[in-house]
Amino acid sequence: MFEDLQCLSVPLPEAVVKAKGYGDYELVEKLIDRKCADPALPDVLRKRLCLEKIICRQIVKEYPYDDAQAREQLQNKIGPVSDEEWEDLILSGQIDWIYLKGVRHYQDCFVSNLMKTRRDLLDRAAALGTAERPNDGPGLLDETIRELKQKGELTVHYHMRSAMTVTPEAQDAGKPVRAWLPLPIEYAQVKNVKVLCCTAPEYEISPPDHPQRTVFMRGVPGKDVFSVEYSFDICARYVEPDPARVTAWQPAFYTEESLPHIRFTPYLRMLTAEIVGQETNPLLKAKKIYDYITHHIRYSFMRAYITMPMIPEFAAAGGKGDCGVQALLFITLCRIAGVPARWQSGLAVEPGDVGCHDWAQFYVAPYGWLFCDCSYGGGALRKNKPERWSFYFGNLDPYRLPANSEYQHDFAVAPRFLRYDPYDSQLGEAEFEDKPLPRGCRSTHHEILEISGADALKQFAPGQDKD
Repeated sequence: MFEDLQCLSVPLPEAVVKAKGYGDYELVEKLIDRKCADPALPDVLRKRLCLEKIICRQIVKEYPYDDAQAREQLQNKIGPVSDEEWEDLILSGQIDWIYLKGVRHYQDCFVSNLMKTRRDLLDRAAALGTAERPNDGPGLLDETIRELKQKGELTVHYHMRSAMTVTPEAQDAGKPVRAWLPLPIEYAQVKNVKVLCCTAPEYEISPPDHPQRTVFMRGVPGKDVFSVEYSFDICARYVEPDPARVTAWQPAFYTEESLPHIRFTPYLRMLTAEIVGQETNPLLKAKKIYDYITHHIRYSFMRAYITMPMIPEFAAAGGKGDCGVQALLFITLCRIAGVPARWQSGLAVEPGDVGCHDWAQFYVAPYGWLFCDCSYGGGALRKNKPERWSFYFGNLDPYRLPANSEYQHDFAVAPRFLRYDPYDSQLGEAEFEDKPLPRGCRSTHHEILEISGADALKQFAPGQDKD
């Protein structure tokens, strides 16, 4: 099933496209079943259609509110919303929606998305007491960037615990569960990784450099505990790459396509040519791409990645995307421009604040692999922090847990069913021996037990504006 993901680049039959556009997902399934009953159907199209059934079932779950329910959700947060304001939010693409049998339905997280991306709406919510305004003063990241520039290098030590729980209603008469939790990969900026303990009765730890590193566990939920404790160091080095020092020879690795997402479509080729122009210096090519994404791709929470057959083109055409979508767009445009680029992701780990996050790396000789975080860079622009925006092209803060060095890579112990997120690993995966375990039936908690090493941490106060 994992290898079948490449088939997402195969077009859907016209009738399926029509039914999906209208939002008649029952008809979509009937059309797919009828097509798949044909023994002469090409195997590659059969795989594409089977994936489409999974995609459609997931999409419906993520858009629960009709128009009246969605407006009520927003008005409960910010107060009265006029018809004109509501329509403007829709036309400008700031509220995500789909059709369900011809009726608009809205994404479950659209209100929190607006609170993150629209300061004026957040201010209205704060005035009603339904949200808190962020502290716009210097925060942990600004202090850390200043310290890193002064010292040239910072190392932060982490001691963490990750745990997964299965909801009682999902536990199936003592049946064992196969579970995976992410672990830090020992490569790049990650040093001294130690797996200290694992509570599951059966477990297997991936090799230290596995591209999506995990601990695989097997046990009975309700009886056994699925948790792992580990420590690691993050060594951040500050670089200020100079275009004049870029060498004539540049490598060609990590410049190829990787279906279905890192794909050199005609539109993305033309967009890259428009962004890069006549520039030949690879460092400046990458900088132009970073500038374009941080200025023109608006941050937005996204639905499950499995539901988007071609993520970079989705972002480039729609002008929006979350951290992973922006990272994939950066990687794809860099590769089209001949600049090696690759994925890195895992967790953003700051005191009292641990969350999933994705970013990218690009390679320019003689500097080697450099970092690029378009999401944090775009956030810096929104907050009028030009120094922070400049920092995230070429550099990365030390508050990270990199668990994935490749996008779309299988685990060392392969699942038997399609993963909820088949592309990345941040919240772990779980399945029964004979059937999948839906994401909503489990939860993962990452906890920092100890963090030390950077002087900026001593100045950090909870509640500061960090992202």
